[in-house]
Amino acid sequence: MDGSTLRVAVAGAGIGGLAAAAALRRAGFDPQVYEQAPVLSEVGAGLHLAPNGSRLLHRLGLAGRLREVAVRPQTLQVRLWDSGRTVAAQPMGAAWEAEFGAPHYTLHRADLHRILADQVPAGSVHLGLRCTGFAEDADGVRIDFADGTSRRADVLVGADGVHSVVRRALAGDERPVFAGTAAVRGVVPAELVPDLSAEHMYIWTGPDARVLACPVRAGREMSFVAVVPDTGTAGDSWSRRADPAGLAAAFADWDPAVRRLLAAATGAGHWSLFDREPLARWSTARTTLLGDAAHPMLPHYGQGASQAFEDAVVLASCLAGRGEGPEGVAGALARYQELRLEHTSRVRAESLGGGSQRLGGRREGEVSSMVQDIAWVQRHDVEREPAPAAAR
Repeated sequence: MDGSTLRVAVAGAGIGGLAAAAALRRAGFDPQVYEQAPVLSEVGAGLHLAPNGSRLLHRLGLAGRLREVAVRPQTLQVRLWDSGRTVAAQPMGAAWEAEFGAPHYTLHRADLHRILADQVPAGSVHLGLRCTGFAEDADGVRIDFADGTSRRADVLVGADGVHSVVRRALAGDERPVFAGTAAVRGVVPAELVPDLSAEHMYIWTGPDARVLACPVRAGREMSFVAVVPDTGTAGDSWSRRADPAGLAAAFADWDPAVRRLLAAATGAGHWSLFDREPLARWSTARTTLLGDAAHPMLPHYGQGASQAFEDAVVLASCLAGRGEGPEGVAGALARYQELRLEHTSRVRAESLGGGSQRLGGRREGEVSSMVQDIAWVQRHDVEREPAPAAAR
């Protein structure tokens, strides 16, 4: 089976699933993507596309599309939570690109999703099909859907998110570990917060909370995430709405710029943060996982999208270089797992206490420490060295 005849099915048409489909197409495959939603769309707020991820999208020929909608922040400003005074400024933009070999972008999830969707023919994305299970046999894998239908493939890629059906079938029931905090996320028109420039990212770190803001949609909007104490009683939900009154009360004594930013948000989401332990394995002879389905992680490293892109590129490379027959497919999936599982486990582990959590907000050295903390993963080029030496 060459790339044109190997049947690859991807469960999930989110950012990870579409990235997988795009990378597989570049490698000569014709993947079929199955998505439970009736319409191909993405919601949410802003995200970070770190250099280790952006370099891969540039190689897919997407640099021009990214520049149309994304922002390359020029500096990261750290401000005091109460007065708003800037106490540190870390150069980004060209300096960061020179340091890490690719740009750091901030952009809206929906814009990135649209860019990726345009890389996959509409006829290869099948909507309204919710995967409920699968079964492997000597000839491949059967994927079952909620409407009672099934499809067959040689390979199934579970890219169906943190609540993955494919992951549950491989790993069984898991108990998410609550982090004690929630991320409240929203997007506001930039014109409503004119004191926040579209050229910068911002971090305010307070006694028991912090707020991060970044420009998206070519600077027309400002996305924010407020990390706050939480009880976790609502569970591991991505769809809960934030309470505007509660949010205003939690930040009543903060910098007026923060209060204006949060007050301008309509429909902000409240995401209680739960972690999951790394899997011992995520591949079988015919099935594997990718992105959040394989390695959900807390958002403090800003690596969710970039790690999914790395997964997609490595998976496509492994399948393209597989041996003959079913054993070749199984070996390719095992190799993909070998190259990615330890690396993503390290990213997940270091995100638990890393990234912006290092900032106390009053010492210049803390910013340098944060940058150094994430340098190893941002510098990594998965197409040059799939498994970095530091993670082996």
